[in-house]
Amino acid sequence: MNVELLYFDGCPSHERLLPRLRELVAEVDPAVEVELRRVETIEEAERERFLGSPTVRVDGRDVDPGADQRGDFGMKCRVYKTADGLGPLPPDSWITEALTRASR
Repeated sequence: MNVELLYFDGCPSHERLLPRLRELVAEVDPAVEVELRRVETIEEAERERFLGSPTVRVDGRDVDPGADQRGDFGMKCRVYKTADGLGPLPPDSWITEALTRASR
């Protein structure tokens, strides 16, 4: 299983998310390390299909269930639409579901 946290310098949300992401990953598979990937240019953001910071991917797939329908790639802080409203971090449940799916 491959878990990536994509971000850009200056985004405070990825720093908030990283410890929690590591905890969630360890609950599913303690041997898996979270890979940090810094996105540095708009060209890289478009090539990586980067929807903003922070972005969590498990085995190359965004944990956001609606990410595949989006095309607003760029160097920006990401906002997640959830049942509880808008927020700067993906819900734990999305991350856990993606990790569980990948571990099967």
